[in-house]
Amino acid sequence: MVITQEHLTMLENRGIILTDDDLAAEIFALEDLSSPQAKIVDDAVQYVNEIFNEVRETKKVPLAEIRKNVIPAIHEVTQATQLIRLFAALQAKDDYTYRHNIAVGAMSNLLGGWMGLDHRDLLQLTAAAFLHDIGKTLIPDEILNKPGALTAEEFAIMKNHTVFGYEILKDTVGVNHRQALVALQHHERMDGSGYPLGITGEKIDLFSRIVAVVDIFHAMTSKRVYRDPAPFNEVLGQMEKDAFGPLDPGITKLFVEKMMHSLIGNPVVLTDDRNGVVVMVNPHDLTHPLIRTEDGYVDLSKDLSVHIKRIF
Repeated sequence: MVITQEHLTMLENRGIILTDDDLAAEIFALEDLSSPQAKIVDDAVQYVNEIFNEVRETKKVPLAEIRKNVIPAIHEVTQATQLIRLFAALQAKDDYTYRHNIAVGAMSNLLGGWMGLDHRDLLQLTAAAFLHDIGKTLIPDEILNKPGALTAEEFAIMKNHTVFGYEILKDTVGVNHRQALVALQHHERMDGSGYPLGITGEKIDLFSRIVAVVDIFHAMTSKRVYRDPAPFNEVLGQMEKDAFGPLDPGITKLFVEKMMHSLIGNPVVLTDDRNGVVVMVNPHDLTHPLIRTEDGYVDLSKDLSVHIKRIF
């Protein structure tokens, strides 16, 4: 059983305080749980690898196969009762290029649902989000898989994946213009600082603004060849700040709020290597929750020297 803030409050109101052994047992129990979502995602990643190789060779997207084999898998993993379990399953291992597409598809589906999109729009958004990086199939492998920062020249080439993706998708039977725009616009920013066109505000399609938020989150929280993942709440904190410039403010605020509340009751490891459980999210400072540790409570909104390093 996952201990929630409600459970903690009820216990403490009755004079019952969790011991270190209780906390350790809670963490051990969660670590022991197998994740069916992880198996579904792992299987889908292998299939995505094959799809990308096919697109690389033929310049054609096997849309019927994607609709039959990938989109249902994405839909299935989004039914997870514990959002944080889904997040863990989507974290890149040594397969970021392929897992990222599953992750962006799944999390865009969730975000669109939270925003109240209807079923038809959700299906279109999910497919578009999954295909947002399809243009990378035309980027040279030595740039795509470079284990380090790109040079200015290499980055200029990498940015072409947006245009390449749009060109591939607009010529794909069954893909509509709005879905193709996601490939083109997912690196555009509300303040005009993005690429390839530097457009602003609502000139960027809603689907593209949704995918932009999810794309940034998964990229920053994933382990890459050249860097470790950034702490979960640090990424969300930076996204909160970016909601006043590059990112859509309404979409970003909703995403941050939902992701932080998904942590309640979940074990975490702090950057000082203490184990703990998230017991409350501060409504006025979403990305700095209250943590129960073996030796008391840590309010991350007051102790800014420590952050969440890992979630279970």
